[in-house]
This record gives sequence, structure tokens and C-alpha cells, in this order.
Amino acid sequence: MKNIWKKLASTLLLLVMAYITTAFNPVLAQTPQALYDKVWKLIDTKFVDQTNNNQNWARWRHKYDSVIKTDEDAYVAIDTMVSSLNDVYTKFLNPKEYGEENDSIQGSLKGIGVQIGVRDGKLLIIAPLEDTPGEKAGLKAEDEILEIDGKSTKGITVDAAADKIRGQEGTQVELLVKRGNEEPKLYKITRANIELKSVSTKVPKYAKLSPNVGYIRLSSFISKNATMEFQNALIENRDKDGIILDLRSNPGGLLTNAIFIADMLLDGQVIVSTVDRDGYKETQRSTGKVLSRQPMVVLINGGSASASEILSGALKDNGRATIVGKKSFGKGLVQEINKLPGGAAMHITIQKYLTPNGTDINKKGIEPDIEVEITADDIKAERDPQLQKANDILAGKRMAKRRY
Repeated sequence: MKNIWKKLASTLLLLVMAYITTAFNPVLAQTPQALYDKVWKLIDTKFVDQTNNNQNWARWRHKYDSVIKTDEDAYVAIDTMVSSLNDVYTKFLNPKEYGEENDSIQGSLKGIGVQIGVRDGKLLIIAPLEDTPGEKAGLKAEDEILEIDGKSTKGITVDAAADKIRGQEGTQVELLVKRGNEEPKLYKITRANIELKSVSTKVPKYAKLSPNVGYIRLSSFISKNATMEFQNALIENRDKDGIILDLRSNPGGLLTNAIFIADMLLDGQVIVSTVDRDGYKETQRSTGKVLSRQPMVVLINGGSASASEILSGALKDNGRATIVGKKSFGKGLVQEINKLPGGAAMHITIQKYLTPNGTDINKKGIEPDIEVEITADDIKAERDPQLQKANDILAGKRMAKRRY
């Protein structure tokens, strides 16, 4: 009898411990309804617009209580609720999407190293990344992918295509590719661990830059490695009399990366100010630890957004660089990434930002100092008048002595 009571006591203790563990572990205790409610609370307390797009936010809290049974139900309900904010930058990421985003931030993924997109119903290679299996196999920008592993890409989405092309390191993917008017060609490419480089100093083959002009292409602020890569690029170009910083079609990324990079180029000036939902303004100022004082021209276009605009706006307002190209995208909002139980995440717009001169560029963009168009004829002839203009500006100047 004593042993029976001892076993009962032990079992009861295990049950109590299991309850405590579940109750205080947000992942184990999470239910689909609780996930939905957590997102509702985050938006209620953090979204930059306190009116939540002029609506009664309380109406959403229990709207789907009776229909949310699974995680997928919660994801659909959250997406519907979030869409009512009419803010494309406030978005829910399911565990798969958040995992892919983390891969980008960490600076690596498993695949062949090509950027893809859909245009006019065609799956196209936007660009092969430098020194990757895709580039080494001979894939080029504007190549059309007709089939992936023998299956047609007709009607496929970018996400679905990316899922099929990515895979375990060492495995192969077969792409049937059409280039211009040539006959389709089958490429068998072995996947690898792709290190995502944010910075390149490789001058485009069709460009004719002066020997004393350096070139740095910053394609994204997403990777945690972007800051170090940019610093190394500055060091590589330290003997040049001037630098072209190419931010064209850079969609942005981490605010901290933009601030750190601006800090390398500014001497104690304001980089950016952020304003939250309560009107609290916080100003970020450079530390004065300048890595380069070389004259600089920054290239921007309609695809330059977010962190690209923070950096180019800081350099423009402080008179640090001449901005050349076309008006930027106009994304003057800051998002916060909120991790959620179960591996999902929520991006929430929590602040707007102002350039050093106090300019709100959201939906307006940064105007270049010198506007230069690239025409269809320029693209066909592989001419880049924006890059050439930047070179002419720097090559024609009497360069100031640098200090590092």
C-alpha cells in the first residue's frame, strides 16, 4: 500500500510539473486563438497609427473566436485583420516565411544563387548572384525559366518557384531555360550553401570608370553582414580619389545597418530621426569615427527604398554626397519584428522617420540633385548614363585629401 501511494504521489507531481511547464511556456501553451489574440494586442499597443486606419480596433478581437480551430485558421484570420490597417509593411509571417527571412538576415541559404521574378506571366532570372552555382553554370539576367525539374512554370508564383529551386546542399535541380530567340537549354545545377553578399566592388563590364574613381554596389541592407562588407569595400577603395555608391534597386532592410554605414561617412552630423505613435522623436547622430572623407556620388532610382533612403537622405542633407538618378521609392516607415510562439512573426510599423533636414519622405521619395534617365535604348545598348554621370562628376573634381 505504501508503494502505491508513493507511485500516486510521483505521478501527481509529474502532472503538476507538466501543468506548470505548459502554463508558463508560451510555445507549449499557445493555441490558435491565443496566437490571433497576441497579434491583436501587439498591433493595439505598437502600430504607429493609433486610430488603426480610423477603425474600431476592438471589433476584431473576438471576431473569429468560433472559427479558429487550427494554426492555418489563425493565419488566415490574422492576415484578414492586418489587411484592414491598409499598411503593406505591417504583415504576418508564418513559420516558413519567417524562417526564410531569417536565412536572409543570417546571410545564407541553400540553392543556386539567382534572383527570380515574374513578368508578363513569365518566370525570369532577375540576376545571378556573383560567384554562385547559377552564375558559374552560365545563367544570365532576363533568362526565362520554362521548366523546373521537368514541370512547367506556367502560372507559377515567385514563392512556389523559389521553393522548387531551393533545396539541400549537394542535390541537383534541372532548369529548362530560354534566352532571347535561342533554343531552350537544359541546365543541371548542383545546389550549394549560398553566402548572400550585400556589397560588391565589381564594376559593371560595360562601364568605363576613370582609374581614380571607386565603385561600391550596396544591393541590400537585410544581411547582418552588410555593415562589415561595406567597411571592407571602403578600405579596398581607400586609394581612390572619389567613390560611386550604387543604391539603385536596393529595397532596404535593417535600420541599424543604414545607421552604421552612414556613421562611417558622416562626421558628427544627424543621420536620421524617428517619431513614434505618441509623437516622441529620437535623433540618431553619427559618432564622428569617419572611415572615408572621399568625395562621393550616390546613385538612386525608383527601386531605392527604406534604408536606402535613410542613407541617401543623410548624405544629401549633410552635403556629404551628390545624388544622381531618379526619385527614390518613398518608404519613410520603420518596422519592428515581433517573434511569435510556434515560429511565426509579425512585422509592425512602429515609427516614421525624418531625414536630417526634418523631411518626411514617405510616399514622396528622395529627389536626386541631378536627374538622369535610363531609356530602353540605353538598356538595349548596355549603356548606363547614370553611372557615367557619376563618374564624370568625380573625375572632373579636384579631389580632397582623405583621412581614415
